[in-house]
Amino acid sequence: MNKDDISAVGAVRRLSQPKKRARQAAKSRIEEKKTTMKAAAIDKFGPPSVLKLHMLPMPKPGPGEVLIALRAAGIGVWDGDIRGGWWPQGRPKFPLVLGSDGAGIVVTKGVRVRRFREGDRVWAYEFINPKGGFYAEYAAVDAEHVGRLPRRLDFLHAGASAVTGLTALQGIDDHLRVRKGETVLIFGASGAVGTLAVQFAKRRGAKVLGTASGSEATKLVRRLGATGVFDPRSKNAVEQLKALAPGGINAVLALAGGNMLERCIDLVRPGGRVAHPNGVEPEPKQRKNVRVLAYDAAAGRRESERLDRAVEEARLRVPIAAIYPLAQAAKAHQRLEKGHVLGRIVLEIK
Repeated sequence: MNKDDISAVGAVRRLSQPKKRARQAAKSRIEEKKTTMKAAAIDKFGPPSVLKLHMLPMPKPGPGEVLIALRAAGIGVWDGDIRGGWWPQGRPKFPLVLGSDGAGIVVTKGVRVRRFREGDRVWAYEFINPKGGFYAEYAAVDAEHVGRLPRRLDFLHAGASAVTGLTALQGIDDHLRVRKGETVLIFGASGAVGTLAVQFAKRRGAKVLGTASGSEATKLVRRLGATGVFDPRSKNAVEQLKALAPGGINAVLALAGGNMLERCIDLVRPGGRVAHPNGVEPEPKQRKNVRVLAYDAAAGRRESERLDRAVEEARLRVPIAAIYPLAQAAKAHQRLEKGHVLGRIVLEIK
């Protein structure tokens, strides 16, 4: 393609952008007139079968919020905990729409929102959103917890990685402070957070080791950049880890707990670090000469921008274990309860 051809293509693209915006604005006006939406919600705590499709009022964005027409929502193990009866305090108001993260298109925004406009492609994270979760056609979200979609991610892969991406990146960069040349163990490397953490640690120039059970999980973790992978359920797991890290381990991101994790932490060098998201049970034990800390993923403009950059730097790949339509959210939770999920389960919302 010569320079004139390139210029012509660029001109066509520039001309098409206003048309695309106009179409999106027209669609947004239509959506604004809607008053109800489909959502997967629960009317009581219980097994996956309590999760049913409802027709509910559309949430209205406040002054600092955006209304997102969702295209995908991630399924998290914490969603299953909430569905089963966990709640921070008191009792929630039913029907309760589950889901803490997703991706879609901005339909409208509050009067104080300046960062976004109608038609923007975004992803968002809001844990226990007071205006309803992401298992729905629409969600009203605090604009500070919303980011523009990274160029390399489509809606499905972004919907699968908003909160897990924040959790993985902050674990590697902020809490473990992984440095080039260090040896890092991702304990639980084949799951929703672990698969992303492997790539973020590799991006820092670390030697990345991971745990995975089964041949498919092992292959996946290796493809994502792990130098060595071992099965924590095997009888010689500790010996395998010693062989992979003869000089010991500098840092551990613990995404699952238990006796084998503790035995792996025994190999952390003095002055090493162990980090785990809150919710990992049992929690890693405190130790002398090893810093052990728990954390929650933080959401905000700065965190979103950092995640966007890291996605590009790592050339992030987001493994999706299964895709279900919104109406089959209960089946998605049934799959979640079976365990051994490689990557993350996603709801596709059309």
